[in-house]
Amino acid sequence: MTRLTAEFWVQAYLTRLRLYEIPAFVVTHGDDTAGSVLVKLNTLDGQASAYQRSFDLMSGERTWVVLSEGPEKDVDAALAKQRSFDPDLWVVEVEDRQGRHLLDEPGLKD
Repeated sequence: MTRLTAEFWVQAYLTRLRLYEIPAFVVTHGDDTAGSVLVKLNTLDGQASAYQRSFDLMSGERTWVVLSEGPEKDVDAALAKQRSFDPDLWVVEVEDRQGRHLLDEPGLKD
């Protein structure tokens, strides 16, 4: 199966969010072709969640899992730690009081 480049996926994700009028922006621009993508959901109340893509060995599917959640400063610390390990990493921040990130929608969840 052909994989999308990180840059292409991020641009498509930002476009999908714009269609729902959900503000989002790239916090960290990683490697255009092979960088991993983390998504931070900021609910604008001091709380946040960070999601990373994971591969389920049992089913063979790729899914989004929670990397960190709680106070925004703690989530930011977890993201900074991940960036220290992986300089090719992308971080996209989504800002939505309703907690929408769309990662569970068709085309994004798999």
